[in-house]
Amino acid sequence: MLRVENLVKTYPNGTQALRGVSFSVEPGEFLVIIGLSGSGKSTLLRCINRLIEPTSGSIFFDGKDVTQASGEELRHYRRHIGMVFQQFNLVKRSSVMTNVLSGRLGYNGTLSTTLGIWSAEDKARAIKALDRVGLVNKADARADALSGGQQQRVAIARALMQEPKLLMADEPVASLDPVLSHSILGYLEQLNKNDNVTVLCSLHFLDLVHRYATRVIALKDGQKVFEGLPNEIDRAKFKEIYGEEAQDVSATRV
Repeated sequence: MLRVENLVKTYPNGTQALRGVSFSVEPGEFLVIIGLSGSGKSTLLRCINRLIEPTSGSIFFDGKDVTQASGEELRHYRRHIGMVFQQFNLVKRSSVMTNVLSGRLGYNGTLSTTLGIWSAEDKARAIKALDRVGLVNKADARADALSGGQQQRVAIARALMQEPKLLMADEPVASLDPVLSHSILGYLEQLNKNDNVTVLCSLHFLDLVHRYATRVIALKDGQKVFEGLPNEIDRAKFKEIYGEEAQDVSATRV
């Protein structure tokens, strides 16, 4: 489904965020990316979705090189990739329903969406998406009136509106407590298993990696330093990925 080849990202200030990263994601996987803050996880996801431009390398989606896609071709590519962010990225003053409907922007004309004109079909799809995450009763509430966990569920519903083949989640539970973390990842797991949506997710907690990932890659200083199964990451491999400074850190924290 997704193949990344020798991806490099160097920022204008000279920071090398990615140094020749290569890996593949097969349909139906729940692939988790781990690594210290600053290791390149967020940059990698944003390059794949072309929110930022890679310096060099290639990104193939369904066999097609989309690295240089632009205009309608890029718009079509992004339709198939849902995105969930750590800080939710909702329009806080807008209603939950409006935020969820914005997930259809890639399918509708600019004028109609700017004016807030949505088809009955899209509205019904939004209600269904909210029902999937248990928030139908919050459809008319302002987004900023919701708890953090509820806002992340709205973000998942918004991503569902794209009918994605691939759902990318950039540290989606980093600001949530452990109970809510399992709740949010549980929704992603349901989409993965029940809807066959492939998931690519960055996480910070090793217990969550062991619980949800089908495969793991690790980044360190912008380079891939591990690729394998979750149960292959023991304490020794943890130190190898995170360095000796990790020896006093709980084994459940990534």
